[in-house]
Amino acid sequence: MANKAAAVKYLRQSQKRRMRNKPVRTFARSSVRDALDAIDDAIDTQEWSDADNAIQRAVSALDRAAQRGVIHANTAARRKSRLLRQYHASRTPEAEFRPRTRPPEPARTP
Repeated sequence: MANKAAAVKYLRQSQKRRMRNKPVRTFARSSVRDALDAIDDAIDTQEWSDADNAIQRAVSALDRAAQRGVIHANTAARRKSRLLRQYHASRTPEAEFRPRTRPPEPARTP
């Protein structure tokens, strides 16, 4: 436990910020994951509208998180760049022979 009143206040502020920032960070991370899954599905089905929408949502979520200061602006730019690079690489004709963007889930043993 903190010994000084200022330390107690700082701890209280940190916890409040953490609770406010956590959903924004989680939403950005899950949006990127959903976009990667949509890219994988689009490679199989050649239906790109869902992937386009998922990427748009992911870019928006990353921009929103960076604007609120939850993640650094350069981090958001890097994640958007990597996501769009995978998207554009998967739109090429030879993409169906390329390995997926995400590895398959490991088999769970009881």
